[in-house]
Amino acid sequence: MASQQSPPPPPAPTTVIDLGNDLLREIFLRLPSLPSLVRAALSCRTFLHAVRSSPAFRRSFSAARPPPLLGLFFDPDGPAIPTFAPLRRRSDPDLAAVVRGADFFLTRLPDDDDTFPGWVIEDCRDGYVLLQNFNSEQFAVYNPLKRALDLIPHPPDQLFDDSHGDATYLECYILSSSEDTAQPLRLVYTCHDESRARAAVFSSDSREWQIFRWSEPVTPQPEDQHWLKVGTMVNGFVYWIHANEAYIFVLNTATLEFSQMDLPPALVGRDFMFRVGENKDGELCIVCALEFDLFVWVWRADLDGTMMWIFDKRFPLERIVEFTNGTLEEHGELRIVAIVGGYVYFSTNETFEDPLYPCWFLSLCLETSEVDTIFQKRFDSHIYPYIMAWPPSLIESKVHHQLEGV
Repeated sequence: MASQQSPPPPPAPTTVIDLGNDLLREIFLRLPSLPSLVRAALSCRTFLHAVRSSPAFRRSFSAARPPPLLGLFFDPDGPAIPTFAPLRRRSDPDLAAVVRGADFFLTRLPDDDDTFPGWVIEDCRDGYVLLQNFNSEQFAVYNPLKRALDLIPHPPDQLFDDSHGDATYLECYILSSSEDTAQPLRLVYTCHDESRARAAVFSSDSREWQIFRWSEPVTPQPEDQHWLKVGTMVNGFVYWIHANEAYIFVLNTATLEFSQMDLPPALVGRDFMFRVGENKDGELCIVCALEFDLFVWVWRADLDGTMMWIFDKRFPLERIVEFTNGTLEEHGELRIVAIVGGYVYFSTNETFEDPLYPCWFLSLCLETSEVDTIFQKRFDSHIYPYIMAWPPSLIESKVHHQLEGV
């Protein structure tokens, strides 16, 4: 009698680990937010490699799921440490976990005097907060998510040499880097005198400031010593609106050269509240608030290929009362806080009418016209949106290859 052969063992079950990188990326594109992607990618090496190894995937994910707003920093005038008001989204537990795990109290900042810490926010970009302490003559670059701190001295006084009249500090910004995580940390510090401006750049590689030459004098000569309003950095350029003249003063942070560009004709001679920012495609834009309408101009080529300001859209926002359950009379008007990544962050006006009343803070997507409420709070400070940056651990680099033995 022939011996019976045992049946072959069943094939090993296919698991998610066995899926190819392309299929894994298609799955990851369906995750609701960047924090969810981070949690998934860090769960195993296979998932992490699928995310790290594809810049195209990261661009696609960022286009579909822009880096999320985690909250707003409020930086009051005076000696207080800046405070953070988180965005609360119960529908996204991964985003809430990021906020809970971060150091938005800025506890690692050095305080020589608890009653007068002296730190003020200068910039908020790429997941970092740039603060300045005029007492200790230091800058602090702090990442609340990683709790990474770098203290940087003020530039030398030679920056103000050869000024025409009194030279005044203007602003300091973090210079954004590309996806190359080996890029050194860089800051650009700016000042101006009666008619010119100057820049200095700090690099964490050399730990020194490099001072550049004064710009050419602007014409006509400014009558006001504070002839530049608060600036905005967009795609490596800093834009300051002139306090009295119909142009924008521009610093190219790649060449450290200053130049001028015209305002949209509709804004010339008008004292409207407007800000410079960027849309989702990275185009330079200006958003102006007039009562409960937002008007948008974009810097792009016309039919002849000439770069100019082109009126893009008008957003009537009387409908915000559907979100706030208030009235237009209570809200007064709209104020623009910032324009980042195609989102306009703005507020109502209650605090400016009565300091005891809170304002509503909201956001508008320039692409979809979607309005979202953030929270209600008194508008009693300088405000900086904090937007989660793409984590370096999800970007492939030579360092990662060395650590993993590749």
